[in-house]
Amino acid sequence: MSLPGDRSVSRTAERQFAVTTRAHVAVDDATGDAIGLDEVNTRVGWLLDLIAAASTDLTARLWQPVTFDVLAAGRDRQDRRLPAQGHVAASRLGWNPHYPEGTYVPSRVSRVVTAQVVATLRTLAFRDTAITALAQRFDPATGRIAPPTSAADCVPAGFARGVRRQLVARAHHTDGDAVPAGRVRITDIQGPPQTSAIARLSAADRQFAQLTVTGRELVLTVKLPTCPAPAGRAQWRSVRLTATIPAHLHGRAITGWHLPTLVLDHRGLLWRCAATELVPECDPGSATVAVGVDWSPSTLGAAATAAENPDGLSSDYRGFTYDDRGLGTKLARLQTEGQLLHRKAARLEKLAATAPPEVRVRLEEKIAVLNEHRTAVGVKRGKINRELVFHFARQVTNYAAAAGAQVIAVEDLTTLETRGHGRVNNNRAAQSARRKATAALAHTAAGVGIAVVTVPARGSSAQCPGCDEPLTRPGGYHTAWCPGCRVGGNRDQIAGVNLAKRALLGKNKATRRRGQLPAIRVAEHAPVRKSRDKTSPTPSRPRHRRVRHSLPTVTLRAGVTPKQHVPAPQASVWDTVKPTPPQSDASSRDTRTSPTPATPVADSTRST
Repeated sequence: MSLPGDRSVSRTAERQFAVTTRAHVAVDDATGDAIGLDEVNTRVGWLLDLIAAASTDLTARLWQPVTFDVLAAGRDRQDRRLPAQGHVAASRLGWNPHYPEGTYVPSRVSRVVTAQVVATLRTLAFRDTAITALAQRFDPATGRIAPPTSAADCVPAGFARGVRRQLVARAHHTDGDAVPAGRVRITDIQGPPQTSAIARLSAADRQFAQLTVTGRELVLTVKLPTCPAPAGRAQWRSVRLTATIPAHLHGRAITGWHLPTLVLDHRGLLWRCAATELVPECDPGSATVAVGVDWSPSTLGAAATAAENPDGLSSDYRGFTYDDRGLGTKLARLQTEGQLLHRKAARLEKLAATAPPEVRVRLEEKIAVLNEHRTAVGVKRGKINRELVFHFARQVTNYAAAAGAQVIAVEDLTTLETRGHGRVNNNRAAQSARRKATAALAHTAAGVGIAVVTVPARGSSAQCPGCDEPLTRPGGYHTAWCPGCRVGGNRDQIAGVNLAKRALLGKNKATRRRGQLPAIRVAEHAPVRKSRDKTSPTPSRPRHRRVRHSLPTVTLRAGVTPKQHVPAPQASVWDTVKPTPPQSDASSRDTRTSPTPATPVADSTRST
């Protein structure tokens, strides 16, 4: 029989995760002849062009209110329930893609097209229902939306603001005339969505694509066209692609790999693979120790613990603040640079609208350069955000595992809005990678059997965890103090205690929705006493070395005065630090060896 806190014999559960990889070998499946990767990229591009064109045409034909009525009802013409598979539902409803005249496309490609289109339209069906409810409460004269009368009509504030802007634009478009009466649908205020050039092979079967695992490699066999407009079956040939499984997945309990999604980026063909693995089962209902993570405006986040004992809740009010290693400053600089490029491009577009033809050509060339630079800045921000959030997730998971926590509580992002800190700070906080950090934290914590739940964010950093009274700010914005309970410290760590408390009090009332984290909707209160014992672990504070240890120094010749030690140049925390080249006077910045003085040698020379 296992103990409650023993994770070594705990039950396991299946979960899916995604990973990206690239093919390094390609051969013709029929002849076995090698195929260049450039040719593979070209043939995949032809496949994606066919899928994107058919998806755009099908989405435009289905952009009607009756489409969303059918999807909202979930019934076909025979009043049967629509299946979950998108391509099967499209087949029942008669939603078939069209291709150019004389082009032959296998039926499995049509499955991929309809599956992607139906998935997009099902997502927008919820938006159509919400727009109708918001339009009924919209006042064209004032441009405001009345508050909801029931909990079912509540939508995220950001979504409501976007719909309000669309309704205001629709009212202005009528040139002061009365807005047409009737139900407002999503098709009335916006056009069909843009479709991406991707191929989700999961909708196909083994006749079109199949994936096998050989050792530490993935082998994908897929049919690709041999020309942009194939006219028959002979112009679709199977290609066998081989990719390496990423090294960080070696040794993990992966039970199955699923067909990938094919995407073309600036480096060529990219696989987005999904896999199923076994992880320790997470049970928030039996949690006795929780870690609360508060999203901080100065750094990505801070954490603190709370424990449930027979005599109530307790915490030592000592937390852990994440060190982003300077990446937050780099992200802020890149964001400012991207906004500057956007303003320059917008200004040149206004000038080009009224400029002479010869001047307009030069302005359009400058606009193209600015847009290219802005795209590059966005790509770089995405890479830094990815590294930042997974490093943050690993640090918090290690902190929670050291504390013996069974659950990690994060703030509900749907109710968390940044306001009151100025336009620049609000925008910077709104564009932080908090949602990606939540997904990375849930993925990393599930690997060690720790559940992640969302709790209400309101009042977490403004109220005392002990008495639930407003906190004072004796040292400024980043400090908090309760005169009654005589507890305080960093405001983000105090908020972490509040979030952990809400997770422990509402652990048996969490709601679970498919594709979302378990959520606790109500913030309950119970006093959290300050424990004299140290309950939270001491977070490791690694010293971020600017240079690596250099190679051993060469023994100096007797009687030669060494040169002055010159420290190695500082390396960026983002770039890879290379080892210092061997020099006679090179040494580590942390441990410098004292050179042998020349005085004893000189004395010995005089004595002879």
